[in-house]
Amino acid sequence: MKKILLILISLLCLTSCKKDDSKLILVTEAGFAPYEYYEKGEVVGVDIDIAKEIAKRLGKELVVKDIAFDSIINELNSSKADFAAAGISITPEREEEVDFSIEYALSKQVIIVRKGYNKINTLNDLSNKTISVQLGSVADSYVNKNYKNAKIVSQKKYLTAAQDVKSLKSDCLIMDELPAKELVKSNTDLEILSIEVFTDKYAIAVKKGNTFLLNQINQILTDLINEGKIEEYILNHTL
Repeated sequence: MKKILLILISLLCLTSCKKDDSKLILVTEAGFAPYEYYEKGEVVGVDIDIAKEIAKRLGKELVVKDIAFDSIINELNSSKADFAAAGISITPEREEEVDFSIEYALSKQVIIVRKGYNKINTLNDLSNKTISVQLGSVADSYVNKNYKNAKIVSQKKYLTAAQDVKSLKSDCLIMDELPAKELVKSNTDLEILSIEVFTDKYAIAVKKGNTFLLNQINQILTDLINEGKIEEYILNHTL
């Protein structure tokens, strides 16, 4: 009787836990305009437009999950999502955990300060400053590696990191250029310094070993790039 019960439970689990193949689940962090942000209660942005086109060309329904940026890789590896797009930079550390698509965008990492702040004129000036970054971002890794004497404040959200700068908790915030421009538009007491920290490359991430989906995504990204669609998406969300 116990064996029969266990079999029935197993069959029930297989039925109820089976992944819905008609849906394609995207995981992102919607605090990174113009790539992903909220508008009228819906997550929109460059990455969302790309994800919608991927789902459309694969004949699937896109499901968008908004979570903390530093949880994205775990979400993929635990099979809770099919792919991730969140202005994700390719780094050697991340390549050990997930597989990346071809690059589809470039972005500079820049420095945001309070308007009129004049104590950062070169990258060397960051060495003894308090720097805010988004937790798990490429800027987080970069400053921790290159500025051992700086105080690093890691925040879940860029808006919180920006508030650090505004409230004098931090001297500066390091982040990607396009989202930085969007941030400064709505925070006129902040400005971007004319110092490039480094250049960033974005790609879509999938679970390690998911080569079938990765190959499909790469083909669609190649088509979108050749069609000029990604540039069109960027313009749509920045003008």
